[in-house]
Amino acid sequence: MKIGELARRCGLSAHTIRYYERIGLLPHADRDRSGQRDYDASILIWIDFLGRLKATGMPIRDMLRYAALRERGTGTAAERRLLLEQHREQVRARVAELQDCLLVLDTKIAGYADTERRMQEYDATPPERRRKPAGTRTTRAR
Repeated sequence: MKIGELARRCGLSAHTIRYYERIGLLPHADRDRSGQRDYDASILIWIDFLGRLKATGMPIRDMLRYAALRERGTGTAAERRLLLEQHREQVRARVAELQDCLLVLDTKIAGYADTERRMQEYDATPPERRRKPAGTRTTRAR
C-alpha cells in the first residue's frame, strides 16, 4: 500500500510515517518501480503497537531501543520483554496515580451534588420562621 493509504488506515500523517521511518521506528519500506514507498499490510500492527507505547507514555528513546532490538530478531526477546516489563510497572504506577486523582474528583463532585440536593430541599420547603412572642426579649444589663 502507498503511504497515503497507510496514513489513512493508521491515522498518522504521511509526514509522521516518513519521520518514523527516518529515525528507525518503522522499517524502511520497499519501493515500487517509480520509487514510491510500498508498505505491506503487516506494518499496521506494528504502528498500532507503537501508538499504544506512545499512549502509555513510553519515551521515544525506549521505543527506538525496542524497535532496534526487534530488527535484530528473536535473539533479543529477553531484552525486549524486560523493556516492556519495566514500562508496564511505570504504566501501573501512573494508573494508580490516576485512580487516586479520580477518587478526589468523585468525592468533590459528590459534595457538590449533596449541596445541590440540600439546596433544592431547602427551596422546596423553607423552614418556618417564628417570631418570639412580645415581651419575651431578654434585656441586657448596661
